[in-house]
Amino acid sequence: MSEILSLFPTRLYRAELDAPALIAELEDAARALALDDEAGRKWCRKNGYPGYTSYASLDDLPWRFPAFKTLAKSLDRHVAAFAKHLEFDLGGGKLALDALWVNILPEGGFHAAHIHPLSVISGTVYVALPAGAAALRLEDPRHAMMMAAPPRKAKAALENRAFVSVDPRPGTLLLWESWLRHDVPVNRAAEERISVSFNYNWV
Repeated sequence: MSEILSLFPTRLYRAELDAPALIAELEDAARALALDDEAGRKWCRKNGYPGYTSYASLDDLPWRFPAFKTLAKSLDRHVAAFAKHLEFDLGGGKLALDALWVNILPEGGFHAAHIHPLSVISGTVYVALPAGAAALRLEDPRHAMMMAAPPRKAKAALENRAFVSVDPRPGTLLLWESWLRHDVPVNRAAEERISVSFNYNWV
């Protein structure tokens, strides 16, 4: 008799925010930021970031725009549910929103593979995804330790793949643990891909 156990699974939380008015407000706010945030545009030019991000320039979006404040309250509930599923022992602490920023990728724009250091839960809410817009690609965290492992079959089960692409839509919320490496491949859509990303820390 033999058995195969699933150990150390990587969890991805997905929810669809049934709030089209909020998503529309977030899109308007994101486009306004891309026009008005000179410091953010300067950072993007200096660092070779295609398109626009408020990541390095603004850390108070929920204060600036009611739509981001509303979004933050919704994120708190979803992150709490995800943390419960992950069975975190937070002691007397809690997970709190630490950073929230806008990303706008034009045609040809991409976001290289990365993690979110010093955070617990990270995620993205998708605001505008035209046809052909890039998906989110997640990487098996064991990749660096596989050494001589052969490649996976083209039709391997989802949990056995080295990379998994997730196709969101406007209003999709994705959450993952911040150590999970991810990237956004080249945006092939002629229109801009807009998202709002965030980190939660243990406080």
